[in-house]
Amino acid sequence: MKHAALFGFAAGAAMMVGGALGAVSPYDPKPSADNNTEMMNPMIDGQAMLPDRDIMENIAASPMHATLTAALKDTGVAAALKSNGQFTVFAPTDAALAALGTQSKSSLARRMSYLIVPGKYDSQALLRVINESGGQARLRTAEGGVLLARMNGPTNIVILDARGNIANIAIYDVRDKNGIVHVVDRALEPGGLTRQVAAN
Repeated sequence: MKHAALFGFAAGAAMMVGGALGAVSPYDPKPSADNNTEMMNPMIDGQAMLPDRDIMENIAASPMHATLTAALKDTGVAAALKSNGQFTVFAPTDAALAALGTQSKSSLARRMSYLIVPGKYDSQALLRVINESGGQARLRTAEGGVLLARMNGPTNIVILDARGNIANIAIYDVRDKNGIVHVVDRALEPGGLTRQVAAN
């Protein structure tokens, strides 16, 4: 599954993200000390995000993520985000996704998978891998590409995509039973070439 093709029908997109569970990542973040029942989740635009829901349920409940919810469902990626794996999703707002314009289904599936990093990277895990990597951490995405995480000032983490675009994390650490969601202010975009999951 590590080399599942990136493009195809909706089922292929879901398999691609699910297959990333077995992908070898250059980082193996230690589990965070948090316990979902003890930590307060941030709200998104006044809507409670519940830690006992899966990633897809919380994204669908967010008033700022109707476009992302529809795109994840349309491409089949939503099925993987309801699984028992652990994922980190950098979730662009409706306004951020609107800037991309209309996308073909295969292009959209690739973009959605690029927003997902296998494993649980809350803000503390991101800070740890950034520090351990000399100030810039490379995060392998389910799409097979790389996102870069680095500091912008003493407390703010920014995410860079393959095209050099920078997204700020507007809301950190929405904890879900199968991972973490960070709300970002820009739609992160993969590079120009087709990639495969966990391609080295």
